[in-house]
Amino acid sequence: MKDTLLRYTLRTDRVLFSKFKYIAESKGRSANKELEQYIKRCVAAYEKEHGEISVE
Repeated sequence: MKDTLLRYTLRTDRVLFSKFKYIAESKGRSANKELEQYIKRCVAAYEKEHGEISVE
């Protein structure tokens, strides 16, 4: 079975990430799932303005 999940190491300010994690937990999500939701919204907004992004 092919693994479609990408693993990515994020380097960011500790205080900023702690605040982000607090927000995620207040929504009942892990920081990872909250980040995934932000990415989805960002991509959707970009594609709405510029058209669908084609990836191979």
